[in-house]
Order: sequence, then structure tokens, then C-alpha cells
Amino acid sequence: MQQDILINWSPQETRVAVVEHGAIQELHVERTLERGLVGNVYLGKVARVLPGMQSAFIDIGLERAAFLHVADVWQRQPEGEPPQVARSHQPLVPIERQVFEGQALMVQVIKDPLGTKGARLSTQISIAGRHLVFLPQDDHIGVSQKIPTDQRDQLRARLQSLVGSAGGGFILRTNAEDSTDQELGDDIGYLRKTWARIKDASVRLPAQSLLHQDLTLLERVLRDLLGEATQSIRIDSREQFQKLMVFSKEFMPAASERLQLYKGERPIFDLYAIDEEIAKALGRRVDLKSGGYLIVDQTEALTTIDVNTGAYVGARNFDDTIFKTNLEAAQAIARQLRLRNLGGIVIVDFIDMSRPEHQEAVLAEFKKQLARDRVKTMAGGFSQLGLLEMTRKRTRESLAHLLCEPCPACQGKGIVKTTRTVVYDILREILREAKQFNPREFRVIARPSVIELLLDEESQHLAALSDFIAKPISLQSESAMGPEEYDVVLL
Repeated sequence: MQQDILINWSPQETRVAVVEHGAIQELHVERTLERGLVGNVYLGKVARVLPGMQSAFIDIGLERAAFLHVADVWQRQPEGEPPQVARSHQPLVPIERQVFEGQALMVQVIKDPLGTKGARLSTQISIAGRHLVFLPQDDHIGVSQKIPTDQRDQLRARLQSLVGSAGGGFILRTNAEDSTDQELGDDIGYLRKTWARIKDASVRLPAQSLLHQDLTLLERVLRDLLGEATQSIRIDSREQFQKLMVFSKEFMPAASERLQLYKGERPIFDLYAIDEEIAKALGRRVDLKSGGYLIVDQTEALTTIDVNTGAYVGARNFDDTIFKTNLEAAQAIARQLRLRNLGGIVIVDFIDMSRPEHQEAVLAEFKKQLARDRVKTMAGGFSQLGLLEMTRKRTRESLAHLLCEPCPACQGKGIVKTTRTVVYDILREILREAKQFNPREFRVIARPSVIELLLDEESQHLAALSDFIAKPISLQSESAMGPEEYDVVLL
């Protein structure tokens, strides 16, 4: 499967689209002002040691001093033992015996500053690669706990032979269980080069200096997205193209051959109508070429996808119509999962198929399409109710959470009360207030459509209520109010 990677860069935002056969498959977005500090390595200076709290304040050059707790202070373990952080049963050496005021200390941010709290630090440095995490201070070779137990020993032995005698600890990530020796070897080389640069900077630079910043999205494109199927990586910024060339020649020489500077007059994302596809990916409905459609609903707990035939009546009989719609839907759903970056539990309601061979063919096609996903997925078979359950690992925020926020009018419900419902809420509120208070007049302030309904179709009910409570009710239109907002003012 051949793919192209398009990069649309601006000072405020970087957008990366992975395109296959002219259709966008994945979208990655990074905003400059929203980049965190987690993963950054600094040469800090110990400002204060607090034995009573078993912590220290470290100045790393930010507005507020960062925070180092004794549990996050690294200690060398006997050869082959897991890091101190993982050995919670072992008593900790008091912090006042490990650090002192004025000391220069290499630290890594493990939690961003929040509110009045400074960043949280660790002295155990870890550098993430595509398949591995490098722990340069340790010699421990580990494998992700999420990889099945029966595969771990074999993977650990493979990794040990690739690491050799050069030292350093490595942890194999979950997405690396199917990696080749070449891919793991490239990752080891990249991580060791990065650590060499950090060590060199720590000797040259003064305290409170940034030694290493976690990779930007541009650099992660080369580390994480580049594969054998990638034909080209096109970027529309000359300055960033030159930076990427320098980065690729140092760390990933093979990538530099595929890097291209886009010089076209049209915006790079217009080549494949990517902005239109993004707009569609934020909607509930996805139209299929055959005339059928999907309805995608994302909730906190899970995502549901409903398949409908719509206007499709192309096949000779109804069973074939359903089968062909479901086959097309299987391909479209797998693409939508990648494009929207939907994670967690996903329930797919394909159109009911009466023939077992049709069910098996749709399931096989769906699993085939899921196999193209770089994120780990698991799909079961059809349940007794005809539903298909699957999971997709959460790796980052979904597209909707990244680009959107809950509607202020409906508070994320997706629906608002009808105008008539709001009118009846107002009438009940006036009656409630009239039983408790004795004002001269009631004034209703609401959006124009509510006021119009009160003056027109509901005018008799309003007049009857005014007679019943023996108080005048005046109306005031306020266009800035939301669909469900209103005020009943006592005058």
C-alpha cells in the first residue's frame, strides 16, 4: 500500500496528513501554544531541600520552581534489576542525603505545571523512540506488560542481542512486538545518538538550561510515520524543510531521499481536499459511495457506529444489497477509526445478514482493513444481537476532542429543548414564584423565538396565567440568550 505524507506548517499549528490512493487515512495536529513540557530534559539547580516533605525545589529556568519528590530520585540498582521507581517495596534513601542546595542536577519533566503548582521532575532519564524506551542510567532490559507473557522472554532475548555490550537499559513498547531486527536496531542507534547529545550539552551549558526537548510533530513524522510504503514526504515550509533535512541526515539518512519541498500555488492540503475531509470527520454522518451511510456517535465510554443502506438498491436482491453495503462499510469504518483517532471500545452495528457466509466475508474484510492500522486493534466476531465489538488502543486525543469543545447551548448533549418546551418551563416558573413572592409585576427575558411564541400561539395561556396570579406579565426579547436560557424577573 503506497502512501504520501503531506505537512502543512504554520507558526501556530502543524498538520500532517497520511494519504493513500488519494484519500486521507490519518491526521495529526500539534499546536505551538499547547505543547507541554513532559519529556523535556533540563540541567536544573537545587533551590531548596525540604526534608519534612521529602522533596526539593529545582530551578529549571521556568516561572515557578519545579518539584522533585524522593520517590522520583533515581538510584543505581544491581545489574539487571528493574529501576528504583519500579521497586516500591524497597525503602527510599532520604532526599537530604541525595541532593543539596546549589547542586546542578539533570532532571526530566514527568508532569506539566498546573495552576500554581510547578512541574514535577524525575532524575531518571527516559527517551522514547518509535519501538523502544531508552533508560541510559540503567542496564535493565524490559518488555511491555501488555505483550502476552509467552512472547516476552523471546522478545527480551532478541533485544538483548541487538543491544550488545554497549550498555543502557531498554524497554520494548507494546507496538514493537512485530518489529524487525532492522527497525529495532535503527531505534537503538537513534536513541543512543540522542543521549550522547544530551550528555554533551550537560557539560557545555550552564545550570537552568534545556538539554533536550521531546520531538516536535515534524520530527515524529520521520520517527513514527515513515515506513516502507511511504513514497514522499512533502512540506510547504522552506525553513522547516531544511530543519527536517538536517535532522534526517543525522538520525535517519534513508528518510532524506523522500523529503520534498512543496512549491505549488495551491495550499498543500487542497491537493486532496483534506480540509473538506476533516470537516466531514467531525460530523455524525459518513456517506458511502453506494448510497448507504454510517452514523458515528462518540461518547465517554465507547463509540457506536451504525450502518444503513440509505438509497442503495443496486443489487438484484435484498441480501446482496445488504452484503455489498456492509462490505463497503467495513472499509469506511476502518478508515474513520484512523482519521478520527477513535480509541477504546467500539461497537459496530452492521445491517443484519441472514447468510453466515456473508457475515464471515464482512468480518474477514473488516479485520483485513484493521490490520493496516499502526495502532493496536482487536476485533471479535458477531454477537447474538448481530453487533461487532472491537477495541482500539488510545494513543492520543481523538480528532473531535482536539479540534472541538462541547456546545455552550446544549452542554454537549447534542440536542436542545424545543421553543415550546422552554415556554412551558417559563410559565411553570412564574407560577412557582407567584406562590412564594408578591411582586408588582413579572418580566420574562428570553431569546426572540421564545418571546414570539408567547405573543402568538401561547398568548392565551400567558393571559390565563396572568389572570390566575392577578399580576401583569411583561416580555423582553434578548437575542444574546441561548436556546434554553431565560430569566423571570420580579419587579
